[in-house]
Amino acid sequence: MVLISKQKVREYGKGLAVIALLLVAWECAALVIDNNYILPSLTEIAEVLLHPAQPVLGGESLIANTLVSLKEVLTGFFCAAALAIPVGLLIGWSTEVQAYLNPAIQILRPIPPIAWMPFAIAWFGIGINSILFIIALGAFFPILINTVDGVRGIRVRWIEVAEMFHATTFEKLRTVVLPGAFPRIWTGMRVSFAIAWMCVVAAEMLPGTTAGLGFLIMYAYNLGQLDVIGAGMVVIGIIGLGADMLFRAGQARFFSWEGKD
Repeated sequence: MVLISKQKVREYGKGLAVIALLLVAWECAALVIDNNYILPSLTEIAEVLLHPAQPVLGGESLIANTLVSLKEVLTGFFCAAALAIPVGLLIGWSTEVQAYLNPAIQILRPIPPIAWMPFAIAWFGIGINSILFIIALGAFFPILINTVDGVRGIRVRWIEVAEMFHATTFEKLRTVVLPGAFPRIWTGMRVSFAIAWMCVVAAEMLPGTTAGLGFLIMYAYNLGQLDVIGAGMVVIGIIGLGADMLFRAGQARFFSWEGKD
């Protein structure tokens, strides 16, 4: 355990060293350029970050805009998971269902979620519903594909044991297939949350949005406040990193048995 701990410390130390070098380079560049409209200094960005509850640019605070984005991304993410997991189970289990759905999935999957925004606005109007549609669409396919792969990776002998106990198809899906595929589903959820987080920021930059980190960044851009933009980007990065760490911790905690007989 001590050796592992020291190795982890060294790994984190290397990563932090690179971050420190980038921050120093940023601050030096800001001092040389000396133009807040091109590159704000880290102290100016930190000033915004250190007062997250204060109104920003005459509107909501940094915390309030962050909470709006988190609420939207979690709603869209869970809607996507609620649809993608059962559909993925069916596709992975049934070759007939796969034959019907796979061509459409392979055509739709490469299309960037933001490309659907004109249709989203036409269908749902300007506002929260369009944003949720884009988020759910972006989060849907990684979960779906990983669910299908997880089902196909189920060991045949697990199914055979269930059949020995005369399990119905539903019982096999519920007690064998879903638990066995869940490590891959979890991986898909990890990837899809990152995509959903990017989608919500991009969708909030569109006209008609009145809150959220994407809205705050675009509004600050229109006013030439790059320090606010930088602060918003830092928050986006920290939340993305934190979410990824939570998913990785969950993977290690609950699915350490993966790959073992």
